[in-house]
Amino acid sequence: MNVAVIGTGYVGATTSAALASMGHQVIGVDVDRQKVESLNCGRLPFYEEGLEQLMQNLLATGALTFTADLPRAVRESDILFLTVGTPSNADGSADLRYVEGAVRDIGRSIKTHKVIVSKSTVPVGTGDLVKTWLQEELAKRGTDIPFDIVSNPEFLREGKALHDALHPERIVIGCESDKARAVMTSLYEGLRTVLFYTTVRDAEMIKYASNAFLATKISFINELARLCEKTGASISKVARGMGLDSRIGGQFLRAGIGYGGSCFPKDVEALLHLSRQEGVPLQLLDAVARVNQEQAAWFLQKVLRHLGPLSGKKIALLGLTFKPGTDDIREAPALRLIPELLAAGAELSAYDPQGMEAVRRLHPGLRYAKDPYDALAGADGALLLTEWQEFLELDYAQVKRVMAGAVLLDGRNALDGEKMRGYGLLYDGVGERGTG
Repeated sequence: MNVAVIGTGYVGATTSAALASMGHQVIGVDVDRQKVESLNCGRLPFYEEGLEQLMQNLLATGALTFTADLPRAVRESDILFLTVGTPSNADGSADLRYVEGAVRDIGRSIKTHKVIVSKSTVPVGTGDLVKTWLQEELAKRGTDIPFDIVSNPEFLREGKALHDALHPERIVIGCESDKARAVMTSLYEGLRTVLFYTTVRDAEMIKYASNAFLATKISFINELARLCEKTGASISKVARGMGLDSRIGGQFLRAGIGYGGSCFPKDVEALLHLSRQEGVPLQLLDAVARVNQEQAAWFLQKVLRHLGPLSGKKIALLGLTFKPGTDDIREAPALRLIPELLAAGAELSAYDPQGMEAVRRLHPGLRYAKDPYDALAGADGALLLTEWQEFLELDYAQVKRVMAGAVLLDGRNALDGEKMRGYGLLYDGVGERGTG
């Protein structure tokens, strides 16, 4: 099938490559001509394991191309995916200006029936807005061209996005015509997974509800970790015991310094805004957001307990991105801690395999190390803030030797506390026995 993907950010680029690898002819569209040129040369503007190489292979075969010419892409495609950004407004609502702009551009360009698919995360009711915007543009042209609106939300995990796009656990499709359903069935016929059909509004809510529930699990386990520290229980063992119950499951039950990234914080706030708008307070979700905001400050108190006054103290930060496997620093817990540590007078050195350039633009005064050991050299304390595999495989005997102090605070519960103490490190995790 001929497909256009409008917006070539994280979701758009991944979706474009995945659909092209499934045998479709795909045109990625972006208003940024310099970005389009870079993409056509096989260069991604972000890091996602395996994606750039796949994109280069697809460009070489001609299955995938990128353009800034939206009218041409619309003309040559049967299905138009919307994958533009929906950033948060100051009140937490989703900013739909890029969605509206893309839809109105489509309305000015279409000449035959198209299936217009929203993959961007949008509030419930956006499908109706898309229909209205298209009809308004068609009315300006004095024409009546048929189209179908579909909601097909993405469920991509950064760091594993390509795998998720090619091996999805389920594909949610909100549509309201037999023609649209047939088109979407044909589009995904090569994937062995569940195609869950429902209404457009249901699909829009499913995306928000899914992310909000995962965020809830994280905040729940993080808050419970605080209690475990006071009672002498181990949050890791508690979480494992809970997760063995199939009604609960073990995923998203690792205590740490809070969730971040481009999805959970934004989607929780958007759902809360919608609830206030509709007069239906989501009190549980309010608490989820509040706990997450507090978690970095709670961890900072742990730093102060171990290191005392921070003025002049040298602290190594291991990890800056919100999770391993990505260069994304949006809403990363490390970014909540850095200003507080600097304000307290700490001298910071940092290392991250992918995130240093982005953080350098925000905090040019930090010392950015060439490797983890360089970051740790002479440090009074170390904070593990992102659980990159590289950090889990360090020689911690050497870590102890290069540090001036011995405090190692694990904000991700990624290391074995007993082993770390065996190296002579003063290890402290989140919600574990012998910590606090």
